[in-house]
Amino acid sequence: MTFPLFDQPPLFDRTSLAARLRALAAENIWIGTSSWKYEGWLGQIYTPDRYLSRGKFSRKRFEMECLAEYAETFPIVCGDFSFYQFPSPEYWGRLFDSAPAALHFVLKVPEEVTVEVFPKQPRYGPRAGGKNESYLNAEALSALFLEPLEPWAARISSLIFEFGARGAAPREFMGRLDAFLAALPSTFRYAVEVRNREYLRPRYFACLNSYRVAHVFNAWTRMPVLSHQIGMPDAFTTDFTVVRALLRQGRSYEDAVAQFTPYDKIRDENPEVRESLRALIHRMREERRAAYIFVNNRLEGNAPETIRAVVDA
Repeated sequence: MTFPLFDQPPLFDRTSLAARLRALAAENIWIGTSSWKYEGWLGQIYTPDRYLSRGKFSRKRFEMECLAEYAETFPIVCGDFSFYQFPSPEYWGRLFDSAPAALHFVLKVPEEVTVEVFPKQPRYGPRAGGKNESYLNAEALSALFLEPLEPWAARISSLIFEFGARGAAPREFMGRLDAFLAALPSTFRYAVEVRNREYLRPRYFACLNSYRVAHVFNAWTRMPVLSHQIGMPDAFTTDFTVVRALLRQGRSYEDAVAQFTPYDKIRDENPEVRESLRALIHRMREERRAAYIFVNNRLEGNAPETIRAVVDA
């Protein structure tokens, strides 16, 4: 990879954005991105020269070291990687050592405890289409994920349980979710992200409220738009909230990847999500409630630019 002298991305005022985000974080409004290892952000969030090896761009060096530079702009990051595995204690140590202590994290809990039936996809191998025996198993979660994370608990703002757009009927799901949340240790703060709109019922919000667990307001292909979710009675279930701006309603993940890669610029503005995020930030500041807000590249094409547009308006 080369970076021609006269072919640079448009000027992005990283210093100004960092100052704005620090000011919001001081008010307990934490804004960052979903994941961080994007080469499309080179020349914008990342400095190409920091990742050279023998005069050439080193992807390995970039992936190992870019989180430290990410933290120069953003005060928090959402880690999606943990959805796909139970990271080892050694991995956690390397991750947290690679970033300044001031950087906060929100992490997705492994799907090993949130998927009821494994999707029929190649990556699941012989388990594809089969029932997950570890579904909502609090004991397994504690042993394999929560306990190894305890040394860094102070740096983790919340853990997210993401439930995909399939699974049990609402009544059955609520019953199992209630029992699961009741069994979790109080070491961490938790949030639940559902992708079945029919789950957004009073019983669901009441369940979260009883355990001081946050509902994740998510902009996603088959969920109600953010403004609708935010306006639902009792949707703010505890003293903090989590927001993930992921996809335009009606757009699939695969389509977003095809349209927006390499995520180096805005390709499709989403005024509804932008305005909803601004309204939520205003409300959280007024209510003095903590908020953890994350934007994905697949929402508009470039998460840093989306965030800049939201906070500069």
